[in-house]
Amino acid sequence: MAEEPAEARRFRGQALVDVTREDLELFGHDELAERIALLEGEIARVRAQMARKQSSRAAADALFKK
Repeated sequence: MAEEPAEARRFRGQALVDVTREDLELFGHDELAERIALLEGEIARVRAQMARKQSSRAAADALFKK
């Protein structure tokens, strides 16, 4: 019985790299507007995560400050 080949491992952030390489000429105006909205939502999500991490770091620094 032949085994199916394993899928290649995708690296962290690879999906975003793939998205940035898509040919935008294939998209219509409405699709591009939707894409912008999705990307802006992702930017907001990343900024919120960065703020949470910064807050956690500040709390740890305050706790272990000499």
